[in-house]
Amino acid sequence: MNLIDIPEFIGKYITKRETSFFNKDIAQNASVLSAKIKGKSVLVIGGAGTIGSSYIKAILKFEPSKLYVVDTNENGLTELTRDLRSSDCQFVPEDYKTYPMSFGDPVFRKMFVEEGPFHIVANFAAHKHVRSEKDKYSIEAMIENNVFKAKEFLDLLVNHKPEHFFCVSTDKAANPVNVMGASKKLMEEVIMAFSSELQITTARFANVAFSNGSLLAGYIERLYKNQPISCPSDVKRFFVSPEESGQICMLACMLGNSGEIFFPKLDEEEMTYFKEITEDFFKQSNREIVVCSSDKEAIEKSKNLQPLDPYPVYFFESDTSGEKLYEEFYTETDIVDQETFSSLGVIKNARKLPKAEIESTILELKKLMDSGNYDKSSIVELLQKYIPDFQHIETGKTLDQKM
Repeated sequence: MNLIDIPEFIGKYITKRETSFFNKDIAQNASVLSAKIKGKSVLVIGGAGTIGSSYIKAILKFEPSKLYVVDTNENGLTELTRDLRSSDCQFVPEDYKTYPMSFGDPVFRKMFVEEGPFHIVANFAAHKHVRSEKDKYSIEAMIENNVFKAKEFLDLLVNHKPEHFFCVSTDKAANPVNVMGASKKLMEEVIMAFSSELQITTARFANVAFSNGSLLAGYIERLYKNQPISCPSDVKRFFVSPEESGQICMLACMLGNSGEIFFPKLDEEEMTYFKEITEDFFKQSNREIVVCSSDKEAIEKSKNLQPLDPYPVYFFESDTSGEKLYEEFYTETDIVDQETFSSLGVIKNARKLPKAEIESTILELKKLMDSGNYDKSSIVELLQKYIPDFQHIETGKTLDQKM
């Protein structure tokens, strides 16, 4: 099977854009971006992932003097460094270090305080998968990472203020139907409570095509192992390229006013079905597919698969908890600025609760989780108390029950 050019495929068949959607805004604001970034110190948390590493590449074009990257994925940090060091004409500051640690660890706090100050801080360390919603343990871990640790880090930042702080959100925070989206919505409310003390922004955006751990990236792994492909037939999503994901975050981080939420100005007709992407993927790979009626049939047909045999693919209708058939970036109650940027919209009226109210919410969540007498439904019920637009979709099935 031909190994296709993934970036070229993304532009032609997924985003359907030959150049970055955000090039115009970057060009128009190049002098401002350079003034805010050149010679500055940068800390990126969760920088080994697809979005974090793309943010790093976007910001390095403006030549900061210092770059420290923190991530729990030691192998990912190694690959990030190899990628940066192996790329032609890639600027890397002399003061460049990577640290395999969690931003919730005491050693991180030591590093942050002693190696600072950092002018620009961006946090990409998050549970990002709807798949992570399984039971009370997985949900507690998700809220711990996306909300509790974020709040603790903000408390630290108040005493060591950067010029710019960015924390990534998700399109699934708009009218959330899954716990991941709800945890990110709550994270947004946490950071908004600090927006009068810190220069702080966030961004909601689309699926990042072929990002680490994504359905599409999994296709490459399945092909290497001669395993069948499984894909929802009824789910469509907005997509951006990995490069575009980093550019969104850089623009929001550097150009936003404190308390603003950014999103890409993509039209509804730009959403693409996973099924269509899958079919195009195999067409461009010059490989026929055989559509299977079940995952068992697909697995059976993958046995003794020869290089020229049609590849087994199972298309199914989505039936797992928290799965939305479409995505949205804002709600009808949001005040949205569609004029300032060519490619980005800005939510101007994000709710800004008193810090005391946020702390009370977190304490109640922790109390429930520490009680020993809770389950998934009780966490969902408590989240709905604080996030009124959280309408959880529960089917009793999780993505871990599928291929």
